[in-house]
Amino acid sequence: MDLSPAAVRQARADAERLHASNVTFLEGTAPPAGDRFDAIIAIFLLHHLPERTLSELPVRVLEMLKPRGVFYSLDPSVRRLSGALGRLLVPELMKKHQSPDERELDAEATAELFRRPGLVVRGEMYDFASTPLGGLLPSWRLGYRIARRADDVLLRVPMLRRRGSNFEIVARKPWPGG
Repeated sequence: MDLSPAAVRQARADAERLHASNVTFLEGTAPPAGDRFDAIIAIFLLHHLPERTLSELPVRVLEMLKPRGVFYSLDPSVRRLSGALGRLLVPELMKKHQSPDERELDAEATAELFRRPGLVVRGEMYDFASTPLGGLLPSWRLGYRIARRADDVLLRVPMLRRRGSNFEIVARKPWPGG
């Protein structure tokens, strides 16, 4: 599900190209009541939600997932080095593209929100430069691949790890009864 009709069209085209027939793509803000999903993917969504909506979302995710279903998110970290550099070097560019409720999130606190209703959560830092680079220069694939490899090395350094740009949340709904 996506708000953007273009994103939904692209997802459908990608699924067709990959011969994936077991997926459904919807345009909108909320699935029909009672629908259950194997996977819910939220790429750069959580940090746009108002605080109250974010705090209520994990309960809704738990309700929408089938047993053993997975929720995946990727969002910017409040400790990200790239964000600090962006605010310092290009503050107006950063503000220009922000939504009213947009903010960087604390990875640990966000993971805890998803643990509270009973989801089994794993959180990881994702990158340093590859995602910001991909956003600034989307057609430079070689640059992204090089940055992605460098990110993988940097994320292994304990002192640097917490300064990563973005974090992943992978939350799984357990089988009923455990």
